[in-house]
Amino acid sequence: MGADGLLPEVERGAVRRITVIGEDVLHRRLRAATEADFGTADLDRLIDDMFATNHVAHGAGLAANQVDVDLQLFVWDMEDDWGVRHTGHVLNPVLDEEPVATRRLVDEMEGCLSVPGPYKPVPRADHAVVRGQDKDGNAIVVEGRGYFARCLQHETDHLHGRLYVDRLTRRDRRDALREMAELRDGVLARRAKTAEALGK
Repeated sequence: MGADGLLPEVERGAVRRITVIGEDVLHRRLRAATEADFGTADLDRLIDDMFATNHVAHGAGLAANQVDVDLQLFVWDMEDDWGVRHTGHVLNPVLDEEPVATRRLVDEMEGCLSVPGPYKPVPRADHAVVRGQDKDGNAIVVEGRGYFARCLQHETDHLHGRLYVDRLTRRDRRDALREMAELRDGVLARRAKTAEALGK
């Protein structure tokens, strides 16, 4: 990690355009990564670009379809509720579903880089386990609690073509889209300014 706290991936990566709700790639299940994808320069470059894109957008995580790529992959770089920084990536993630009897749901405000602007309360489990593969095809298990658990669930949703607004009531979804229309230009301008400051 650089002296300024930037991940090497952010320093190497290029900033890509973030897709916005309504674009087809955000609303369908993405293709699974195969042996042909693992260990390639293209995959390394995509992961670097996703970290850079997430950074300039001040995101917690970013899924591949948010940069218009049809691949079951997401990255994260965020602090949890206890101030611990988590960074990483996972391909072909499968979310372990806890039994309803023991699962604890928490209503917290949630936003999305592909729905720029609004935040709405969304119930999520306060503990999540994701099983998948790293960029070289090795099996990995990622466990999170609190805000990190929310991030893992939110990003896994993306790979199934689901946005957080799809979990809202019809009224809250309508309000979120109205707020997005009002806030979007300002959000995009701030992202562009951050990218320019980084020379991206």
